[in-house]
Amino acid sequence: MGRTTDTRLQDPLVLDEIELYGELVIVASSSDRPLSQAEIDQVLGLSRCAD
Repeated sequence: MGRTTDTRLQDPLVLDEIELYGELVIVASSSDRPLSQAEIDQVLGLSRCAD
């Protein structure tokens, strides 16, 4: 018997955050060293503004 998902409990922003977190975990787990802030920003799709 499968689980029924109540679609009223789906929050698109939370689902996006979970997806980004998953991507970050995958990249971090495949690295042999801690990720730099620039690498984390790149995985999350962020760009740094020039000062």
